[in-house]
Amino acid sequence: MLRALLSCLLLCWLALLPAQANDSVLAAITGESSRFLPVDQAFEFDFRQQDDELLLSWTIADGYYLYKEQFKFAGIAVSFSHPSYPAAMTIEDEFFGVTDVYYHQVILRLPLSDIGDDAELRVRYQGCAEAGFCYPPTTKTVPLSPATGNTASNGAESVASSAPISSQNTLAERLAGSGFLLTLGVFFLLGLGLAFTPCVFPMYPILSSIIVGQGKDLSNKKAFTLSFAYVQGMALTYALLGLVIASLGVRFQAMLQHPAILLLVSALFVLLALAMFGALNFSLPSAWQAKVAAISNKQQRGSAKGAFVMGSLSGLIASPCTTAPLTAALLYVAQSGDLLRGAITLYVLSLGMGLPLLILGSSGAKLLPKAGQWMYAVKNIFGFLLLAVPVWLLDRFVPGWVTLLLGTVLALSAALYLHYVSQQLTSLKARSALWLPAQLLLILTVLINVQSWWPQSGSTTMAQTSAGQQTPGQFQLVANQTELDQALAKAKANGQVVLLDLYAEWCVACKEFELLTFPAEQVQPYLQQMVLLKIDVTRMSRADQQLLDRYQVLGLPTLLFFDADGNEMTQSRVTGFMAARPFARHLAAILE
Repeated sequence: MLRALLSCLLLCWLALLPAQANDSVLAAITGESSRFLPVDQAFEFDFRQQDDELLLSWTIADGYYLYKEQFKFAGIAVSFSHPSYPAAMTIEDEFFGVTDVYYHQVILRLPLSDIGDDAELRVRYQGCAEAGFCYPPTTKTVPLSPATGNTASNGAESVASSAPISSQNTLAERLAGSGFLLTLGVFFLLGLGLAFTPCVFPMYPILSSIIVGQGKDLSNKKAFTLSFAYVQGMALTYALLGLVIASLGVRFQAMLQHPAILLLVSALFVLLALAMFGALNFSLPSAWQAKVAAISNKQQRGSAKGAFVMGSLSGLIASPCTTAPLTAALLYVAQSGDLLRGAITLYVLSLGMGLPLLILGSSGAKLLPKAGQWMYAVKNIFGFLLLAVPVWLLDRFVPGWVTLLLGTVLALSAALYLHYVSQQLTSLKARSALWLPAQLLLILTVLINVQSWWPQSGSTTMAQTSAGQQTPGQFQLVANQTELDQALAKAKANGQVVLLDLYAEWCVACKEFELLTFPAEQVQPYLQQMVLLKIDVTRMSRADQQLLDRYQVLGLPTLLFFDADGNEMTQSRVTGFMAARPFARHLAAILE
């Protein structure tokens, strides 16, 4: 175990070095130059372009193997489809566990289209020696020439070249080909836009509760220090998790959404809320009292270290939310192997997300009322906001009616508390300031419950059918790769375009697609012209992971599109939530 850990740490460091320096550095550090072949001799790489098809081949030395899951591709001025991988051998690997590998030789064929004058393809791969040594990822650049054959006669190529390019692919190409400083500025602005998405909303009450916990001792300087530490913790964690996700894919994303982890995080926020309520004096076992008191004291003192830890925890909360900018950065890291540049990009993206948090927290001393009885009411209000975070987390794995019930109880309790506080005030303006949000919260709670529980006739819903059944505008549930291949073959025979929705219960944006985008009036006419398939990868079984690896999916939600000839339009993928209007325009461009 220690050997594997040290090797993985070594690989992360070596991945930052130029490929030409890897062999000499390995020999200098390990003293194994006579025992293990240089990487280019262990895995002899070759390529050949045949008009609109690129053949990639590796001749693998005896005693060495390549990982199937570590093949990554990135194109500049070219569109391509991911290859169909040949059968691989499953082994118990010292570094990656149970995984698929290739021995002796592997050949991959990549269909190409829309090849520009300066086109090139970057190929990344990684392998190990059976004797117990693993090489760092290797990246090769393959120059491409415009196809001279008659590619226009092939319907697949003509559709692929005219299909719309999704925003994450556009951003990934910009990250790979444009000036680095300009790219960082673009991603900072994109992060600023992400700060107002539902995935970041829980961070506002968390940071506010840290600021409120200072009470009368809060100064502008201290508010800025706490906010800065919080944002740094969030940004660093978000960037590091991005690198891990780029390497491990959705499996790591799913690990963070395991019910045990979500319950643990939820329990922590319940304790922090109790600290805001001042309710931590209940009789508990002495060992529990000590731990709860420590958490409460850190929350009340609001040290920079504590704020940094809470920011790191917030980064974990936001990590499952996949967006186009995040996917673009992850796509670049996964395909190019440039960990340093990818980490910096993810960090700058996170700083953009954290800027409104920094502004809000730094101005806390001015926004908060003067010390007095008001402070107790403000702390209690933020206690209710902190309790909303566990409800938001639990919605990822418990039935919807449970979270609706918990949210209703919480909202009604908060409304009653605001009404109670308003009755204790003598100022008419102050009473109105609390009475109005209390009434609005009560009305919204009633409306949400009526909409959720009351049967609605004539409403547009996205029904789902089992495999083998298909109705226009309905998603067909597909259980595995075999059923997916059969459905794709049937659609190809009928000359239909396919939309494949990769879904998981813990994916918040996946549910937003179901509730807000798919049923929209402007979207439905286009969906009814497509074959709609859906795969639920909530359990993240081995079969699910293999399917996600086959299509090189980095995060959820991800929507894949297949043209009438059964080829995936990789440049048209949708990753992250998309509102109804832009999604309808995207579908229209695909169908045209």
